[in-house]
Amino acid sequence: MPERVETTTPDGVDYGWVMQTTFVVTILVGAPLVAALSATTALPTWADRVEFAIRVGAPVWLVTSVVVFAYAKRNQT
Repeated sequence: MPERVETTTPDGVDYGWVMQTTFVVTILVGAPLVAALSATTALPTWADRVEFAIRVGAPVWLVTSVVVFAYAKRNQT
């Protein structure tokens, strides 16, 4: 087995973990939320669909990132 190329020992919050977790949780929570909300909205063109996904997805991403960062900050070792 090859040796590990690099390791990190972050002081404070591990921002790499925060970014990866935010990405995964946003997809897991945001995609179904956008799909559910779009079922009740008329979206006749692709531009309308993209705008809707951004308007709903951006707040989901923002809330998720703040919650994940707060969790990491509170539980840092």
